[in-house]
Amino acid sequence: MSSLQKEQYIELSVGAETCAIRIEEIHEIIKMQSITDIPFSRTEIKGVMNLRGKVVCVMSLRNLLGMADEADTRATRIIVVRYQDEYIGLIVDRVSKVTTYSEIHPPSGGHGRHLETFFQGVGQQGENLVGILKLDEILGG
Repeated sequence: MSSLQKEQYIELSVGAETCAIRIEEIHEIIKMQSITDIPFSRTEIKGVMNLRGKVVCVMSLRNLLGMADEADTRATRIIVVRYQDEYIGLIVDRVSKVTTYSEIHPPSGGHGRHLETFFQGVGQQGENLVGILKLDEILGG
């Protein structure tokens, strides 16, 4: 078993899609809170929030993945990740669980460029397949 397979991931949902982020990339997960709008910003940038004295840019993972906005629910969370020495909040519909995968497959096959662009791999646990997000591409793309 490689060290990759022992890594832990947070499973999350946006719409009907389930994805995962490596736990080392996550600073913290918080409930939805008030976000100050930034006029004239890109649609995926929802604004900024104050996180214990730090100003954190908040983005919609739905929008970053090409999905339309939906109303927040009680399950909506902000996953705060560290990216290029800054914290960025990603709004997700739901955070499911901490998990590991028995196998991780490269993101290839007939799924087009979208799969390889946004996902560093596909985690497998029994019959379940979950795309592991590539934050550098999603946030820097």
